[in-house]
Amino acid sequence: MANRHLIALDLDGTLLKDDKTISLKTKEIIKKARELGHIVMIATGRPFRSCETYYRELNLDTPIVNFNGAFMHYPGKPNWGYHQPLDIKVAHEIVEACRSFHFHNIIAEVIDDVYFHYHDEKLLDIFNFGNPNITTGDLADYLKESPTSLLIHTDEDQLKTIRDHLSAVHAEVIDHRSWAAPWHVVEIIKVGLNKAVGLKKASDYFGIPAERVIAFGDEDNDLEMLEYAGHGIAMGNAIDKVKNIANHVTLSNEEDGVGKYLADLLNIKF
Repeated sequence: MANRHLIALDLDGTLLKDDKTISLKTKEIIKKARELGHIVMIATGRPFRSCETYYRELNLDTPIVNFNGAFMHYPGKPNWGYHQPLDIKVAHEIVEACRSFHFHNIIAEVIDDVYFHYHDEKLLDIFNFGNPNITTGDLADYLKESPTSLLIHTDEDQLKTIRDHLSAVHAEVIDHRSWAAPWHVVEIIKVGLNKAVGLKKASDYFGIPAERVIAFGDEDNDLEMLEYAGHGIAMGNAIDKVKNIANHVTLSNEEDGVGKYLADLLNIKF
């Protein structure tokens, strides 16, 4: 297929409706796009274990970007992709620095191993999806491997203080961003990593230039990906920063925004 596209889908707030399901209409349009020869992949901040059900539901057989670009793999193809974790020494320095700030918890993830600084029933419910190996205890003692990502759960009024410290002390080795409400979380990964890094690896692998890449997103962890794609599409429910850099704004995640845009662009009848 001469003009096939690579379609990259963020999950939460984008492909997924607010109830965390994929609408039948959008699912059918994605299926038809694949039948036409277009390539569909997922690019998410989630670990693979918490999005594998969607990967299977769409019958995908493509690479997947996880942890906002810190981990990329190709299910069924061992040794394809990359894992670029934070340096363990830096992770321990951040844990020590947090003792000077107010925070609720620190969570480290090493692919499917999850480490909680404190026991936390609410967060356990979120991170337990996919049955990871869970360890609880002071991360300075229990975290022995370089983490894929580090999460600091705090109060909204502490976000800037913690992020200012991270920028001042670790700017050369980490990137950080905060989650959308209601969770006030600072997410930290190795510097230079984002969804666009993984998306470029996939587009190079499939021989599809950036101008034929379609990427959908709604939050600030989608910014680089939308800027890389020739078709960077913001959801109707996206934050203003995403809408401002997007090439186009589609309908919201509750209104089949992904499916509607793909149907129009790729001439898919539904």
